[in-house]
Amino acid sequence: MEKTDKSSVKVPKGTRDWVGADIKIRDRIFTAASDAFARHGGVALDTPVFELKNILSGKYGEDSKLIYELADQGGAIARGRMREFYQCDFDIAGEYDAMIPDAEILRIVHEVFSSLGLAKDVTVKINHRKILDGLFAVAGVPDDKIRTISSAVDKLDKLSREEVKKEMLEKGLDGSVADEILEWTKYSGDIPKILELLKNNEKMFANEKIKKGIEEMSLLHTYLDAFQIADQVSFDLALARGLDYYTGLIYEAVIELTAKDRSAETRVGSIAAGGRYDNLVGMYGRKQIPCVGISFGVDRIFTILKARHEKEKQRVRGSDVFVMAFGGKNGLLAERMGIARVLWDAGISAEFSPKAKPRLPQQFKAAETGGVPLAVIIGEDELKAGKVKIKVMGLPEGHPEKEGKLIEKTDLAAECKRLLAEDAKQLNGETPISN
Repeated sequence: MEKTDKSSVKVPKGTRDWVGADIKIRDRIFTAASDAFARHGGVALDTPVFELKNILSGKYGEDSKLIYELADQGGAIARGRMREFYQCDFDIAGEYDAMIPDAEILRIVHEVFSSLGLAKDVTVKINHRKILDGLFAVAGVPDDKIRTISSAVDKLDKLSREEVKKEMLEKGLDGSVADEILEWTKYSGDIPKILELLKNNEKMFANEKIKKGIEEMSLLHTYLDAFQIADQVSFDLALARGLDYYTGLIYEAVIELTAKDRSAETRVGSIAAGGRYDNLVGMYGRKQIPCVGISFGVDRIFTILKARHEKEKQRVRGSDVFVMAFGGKNGLLAERMGIARVLWDAGISAEFSPKAKPRLPQQFKAAETGGVPLAVIIGEDELKAGKVKIKVMGLPEGHPEKEGKLIEKTDLAAECKRLLAEDAKQLNGETPISN
């Protein structure tokens, strides 16, 4: 058998292993998204991790470089900056009155990031393809260059205005046209402010596409106000979303980080994005079905949450309970197993040291390292009295229950569930754990 070079044992480029606390954080994102989707009547759909080449080709314009071809196993491809990544998508398909589903999608964005404790740091930028295309047309962009110029404008969050202008000139645009586009893309703010700006410009307001876009964005503002999220979006005329298939509202959620929070690990770009794509379904030879949707970039959101956990030294919860023994014959192994069984039967995750006679400090160390919130400590005298000690891990010095409290063994599962519910609130920033 050929020997394996230990230095070569690594995951393929563009992929990663998930383990321990990282999976806990990732699953929290999945839960936040799936709970919000279910509240809004979503029907679950799980799609393959890769698609046939002809399904994706030609739909991404100049962003086609984000498609990776896996030619070694039959030519299937997957897309993304990583070759393996997670997304959570919510789409509404069908004929509905203007902007109603679009507004609900933005409400879902708010709910997901609120659940993750990120709402105050996330800015949701919005724009409308009709307004953007109309703006380009009024500025003097030829019809056959609108998509390629849109792709250049989409880079304003990554490149300087001078670099974007250079790209537009290289694509054959006149300098004065590029300057006018760049001037308009400086504007952002609340929806009424930008709509007023467009209405007050005679050239812009005379364009039929812009008029239609203004009408729809005005409706959207009314609905967002009803959902109490109108003040949480920014109408940004620089938002272009370079993908070719968008036909109406477009949006992108970005995380706003303070200078001290920025690092190579947290500069991840948009963490959710989407828009209206009314003509995409018909491209596949099916009936034309209007659609609007959002994609949450799980890996990018994970990067932000993990950085925040590490910076704030937040605990990521492991098992619910660590069952420990203090003294006793044979380390009370059978008794520890029995307590763990009671907790498992009650649906509570629990673990214990796989040693017959573990030392108490070693057991506490294992619980602390694993992020376990509760310890159940058993001793011979307590067991004879039908009692166990339950201790909340990490309580400050001077807390009346720093050393734990004795409870009836028969009350153990119920008390653990009560304390775990309080611990969950603490992890979500709702309330400190108490007795």
